[in-house]
Amino acid sequence: MNGMNGMTPNAMNRRSLLAALAALPLLQSGCASWSAPALEGSGDLGVVVERARGTLAIINTSRRELVAEVTGLGDLSHASVVFSRDARFAYVFGRDGALSKVDVLQRKLVARIMQAGNSIGGAISADGTLVAAQNYTPGGVKVFDAQTLELVADLPAEYAPGKLSRVVGLVDLPGRRFAYCLFDANAIWIADLSDVRSPKLTKLQNIGKSPYDALVTPNGRHYIAGLFGEDGLALVDLWEPEPRVRRILDGYGRGQEPLPVYKMPHLRGWAVAGRYAYLPAIGRHEVLVVDTQSWQEVGRIPVAGQPVFVIARPDGRQIWVNFAVPDYDRVQVIDTPTQKIVATLTPGKAVLHMEFTPRGEAVWISSRDDNRVSVIDTASLQTLAQLQIDAPSGIFFTSRAARMGF
Repeated sequence: MNGMNGMTPNAMNRRSLLAALAALPLLQSGCASWSAPALEGSGDLGVVVERARGTLAIINTSRRELVAEVTGLGDLSHASVVFSRDARFAYVFGRDGALSKVDVLQRKLVARIMQAGNSIGGAISADGTLVAAQNYTPGGVKVFDAQTLELVADLPAEYAPGKLSRVVGLVDLPGRRFAYCLFDANAIWIADLSDVRSPKLTKLQNIGKSPYDALVTPNGRHYIAGLFGEDGLALVDLWEPEPRVRRILDGYGRGQEPLPVYKMPHLRGWAVAGRYAYLPAIGRHEVLVVDTQSWQEVGRIPVAGQPVFVIARPDGRQIWVNFAVPDYDRVQVIDTPTQKIVATLTPGKAVLHMEFTPRGEAVWISSRDDNRVSVIDTASLQTLAQLQIDAPSGIFFTSRAARMGF
């Protein structure tokens, strides 16, 4: 016959053990030396690059406060960040070629390697196992194990004997794949690292002059490279069995005198809102509106200066735009149903970056020369908080961990 209440001895032992464990905190609470660890989820967190002193500021997006700083990250003058799948680790790509792994929960640097001489960004694979860095010097892409930062693949961007191209526009694709542009070779390469010991490269040549950056659409289907050397963009449909390049928006500036370009605009999937993509026009004070079904231009929105970042609020209702010098103290807000500018804000000197909270109720804006990050309510456009952070530039929230191309 079983024990009390029909339970077996093993079940009674398990119940006794669970009861003892449940009581343990109550027993320990009387000890002056014991304290419960503070638990915090990573979903509330983000990082701000402090570019002048090689530091990463860790911030809490709900409390709108600075919670820690991680130092010793080198040259962060053009730094970018991606996150691990569990949103715990930030991988920081420094301009000096360093790749750093930061634990945002324990608030410390856990690994750092020098992987190149000059690097401008990177990506993490869809399965979270590979981190890829895009490099200027030497030109190419290096791929690392996300756990250990051990080098697992080296992909030189050699487009002619002894000639290496600078790499830009690196994004993650579905599967263990990456797409990127060769700025000096007018090419797009797609790397399949299903087997890291034998990477497969698809090389698309003569895509247009000087691709400077690129985006992948949120569904992972289209890769679009902006062209610095000519009016137009290069589009690749990644769902095709044999990807090929198609030119879109060809000659969008035809008949107009281009303006000097003071800062390269950026392209990323954040510019896609519903059916439309909102893209910065090179050398023009305009945002281009593109139908993502036909990839035809359907409108242009005049803006205050040369756009650098054109970012859609997560629900697609608003587009926020910042600018190159001399207009980089301003941010403009576009209402997408009317495609009209509804507000011009001046959050501070030298606005370098903007980042929406995951559901878009607020946007964080860095003002480098005022050493300030402003948090603005996207409905009322009122300032909710201001954080004093030294020379802030890039802002990256852990919600990026769940998004392609971020």
